[in-house]
Amino acid sequence: MSGLTQTPHHTSLFRSQITNRRFNDEILRILESVLVFKDVKSLIETRSDLKQFMRSEYLSVIHEIKDKTVKQKLFTLQFFSCLALKYEALLLRDVKSSSDQSLQVSYLEWLNFAHHSLDNDFYFIAIQVKASERAVACFRNKDVADAKTGELFENALIIEEIKRFKDRAMKSAASGSVQAQAAEYLKRKIVEKSKICSSFRRETKSAASTLFRNGIRKRHARELRKHQSLQQNIEF
Repeated sequence: MSGLTQTPHHTSLFRSQITNRRFNDEILRILESVLVFKDVKSLIETRSDLKQFMRSEYLSVIHEIKDKTVKQKLFTLQFFSCLALKYEALLLRDVKSSSDQSLQVSYLEWLNFAHHSLDNDFYFIAIQVKASERAVACFRNKDVADAKTGELFENALIIEEIKRFKDRAMKSAASGSVQAQAAEYLKRKIVEKSKICSSFRRETKSAASTLFRNGIRKRHARELRKHQSLQQNIEF
């Protein structure tokens, strides 16, 4: 019941994030929480509402990104067409498959989706949303009771492949975090170095200016003494 009472809040949050143009893995976390229903009817209604919202926002976003770089455009398009809506469809099929086996999501579909998510740097979907675990669960749900030795060996290899993918996803997520920290560290160092160089230039300029003024004063003093000496010689 608590999940149902939280759904309007999550739906509102999802809409807000999309409206603010935040296309990241956090959005997909929210989407997952929104689409958790025991009641299929409520799930379908919510899905229909969100689908209509996403389509309207998609048109607005396409107009807004017309001057963006190709990379930014591709990232946004991938979010809408390949990740958010794809994940939503897989979840819906997963729920509906209890009454219609033809809708069941295969382990390979979950694994391909997990790979796609990882390739697009959506580490949370690849790990926390458990796309790889869903792949394992779907695979183990297959009827393997009468499987032969060769099939069992092949099954073990597939499960091992999924586990290796999960390890890769975790390492990529950790690497991404380290890279972000390293980038931030380098950025701070560049700013600090820039400040030091700027301060050094000001100090150097100030020192040079002082030396120049002192040199002018000394020259004027020498000229004055020379002039005074000439005046004294003329008087004698």
